[in-house]
This record gives sequence, structure tokens and C-alpha cells, in this order.
Amino acid sequence: MKICIYPGSFDPVTCGHLDIIYRASKICDKLIVAVGNNESKKPLFTTEERVNLLKLALKDRPDIEIDSFSGLLIDYVKKRNADFVIKGLRALSDFEYEFQMALLNKNQDPNIETLFLVTSINYSYLSSSAVKELARNKGNIDGLVPDCIKDIIMKKFEDKR
Repeated sequence: MKICIYPGSFDPVTCGHLDIIYRASKICDKLIVAVGNNESKKPLFTTEERVNLLKLALKDRPDIEIDSFSGLLIDYVKKRNADFVIKGLRALSDFEYEFQMALLNKNQDPNIETLFLVTSINYSYLSSSAVKELARNKGNIDGLVPDCIKDIIMKKFEDKR
């Protein structure tokens, strides 16, 4: 069984993330979407909230597991007995960073491979940061995030005001 892990901060999950998730799920027997708890970042949503947003967005996909992790990705990959790490790429700048991370992971464990999926052109401009900026300023996030979580995102900023 080939197990893939798609890690990310998912703060919040976007339609671009879902595009990668759906496509990645076709190339492995099991896909684990893993919310990273990166202590150097200050996310808008807690780890638990981000996991719950993903569960809502993927409620019709029981074949996709949602989990979270802290620490090194490579340690989590080994713990879950995964074969591949999936990384989504929007632009050349994403590739430079992700390539470096893939090589560091390969250095730590030569058995772990990283697969890069290029985003669909419809989402090449989309990021969680852009969604947060729009939501913070009461902009329209229709079509950028799953409909089922749109109100939760907007409410998060209302609560902060």
C-alpha cells in the first residue's frame, strides 16, 4: 500500500489545497492530509480548528485521513509509514523552497520521496494569506475556499474586530 502525506498549515484550507488533495488521492492508496503545528508561524486558526475545517471541507471523502503533527515532517512521515510527501507548487518561488525541504528530508531518510504537483491554473494566484487578507477587510472569498467553511472564516475576523 502506497501512503502519501500532504502536509501544510492550511490556515485556512483553500480551493487550491482541495485541488491538490483530490489529485493526490488518485495516485496513492491512502492520503493523509497533515496539519503542521509550526511554532515559528502565528496561525489565525488553532491546529484543532484547522483540522476541523479540513474535515468539514472533505466530509464527503472518508478515504482521505485528516491528522496533525508537531516537530519535523520527516519524523511524522516515518511514524505513519508513508512512502511519499506531496507538495503543491503555485510558482517558481514555491519550487525553490520546497526543493530545498525535499533535499533536507531526503538527507534525513533516503527512502522518502517528495512528489510535486503543480496547481491548476485556476488557483495559481490563491494562497491562505490572500484569503485572510480579503476576509480581514470584508472582501469576497466566494470560490476561494469551500462554501461550507466560508462563514466560519468570516466570523473569525468579526470576532477579532
